[in-house]
Amino acid sequence: MEPAGSYGAGKAGSVSFDPVAFFTHPRTIFRLLSWVFSMVVFSCIVNEGYINIGSERLLCIFNNNADACNYGVTVGVACFLGSICFLILDIYFPTISNVRDRRRAVLLDLVFSGLASFLWFVGFCFLANQWQATSPDELPLAQGYDAARATIAFCFFSILTWAVLTLSALRRFLSGSNMALFTWQQLDPIPSNVRATPYPIPNGATIVTTNPYQAPPFTETLDPQKLTQQRPMAPAF
Repeated sequence: MEPAGSYGAGKAGSVSFDPVAFFTHPRTIFRLLSWVFSMVVFSCIVNEGYINIGSERLLCIFNNNADACNYGVTVGVACFLGSICFLILDIYFPTISNVRDRRRAVLLDLVFSGLASFLWFVGFCFLANQWQATSPDELPLAQGYDAARATIAFCFFSILTWAVLTLSALRRFLSGSNMALFTWQQLDPIPSNVRATPYPIPNGATIVTTNPYQAPPFTETLDPQKLTQQRPMAPAF
């Protein structure tokens, strides 16, 4: 059974949505980058990834292998939609008070990010291999050259962004008691001069803390010779 404050549930509902803090958070930035990279990949393939040479049949620019284009479009669209869903989940995550729901959301983020990173790695290797096997005769007038290179490049960039998101989700999953990892707000630090008290403080009461090793005020170091000179003499009878 998880503690009551696990996965940031202790601060659920206490943090208001701040667009500036949300969109400047590193996790949000990487999600937006993943969203853009996915859109670039499937857009390049859909718009310029197919050519027709002397016939109405469209051929994939990656070695005329339709599986290569279909793979790139499928992974790109899936990660494009997944990035949008997890951006929405990040917005509503601070309002979720149930610990199990928070744990499932973090676990889902971890699984999807890890799977996306793996699929982009496979896609990068697959598309790069098919592009290397493509002969210049299959692409007259260098049709689709820029689109193919952009697709391969952004596949590689997607590997990096989704790998970072995977590590972030893994860190949140393993550190379920650290509430600072589950909010895009900056938590106020505790002042260094505040001392923790093991018992409640009544209303209106104050606690005065002193340093036992601090010298008391208005003290003066007396000279032994002055004490001898100022010692009163006994009267003689």
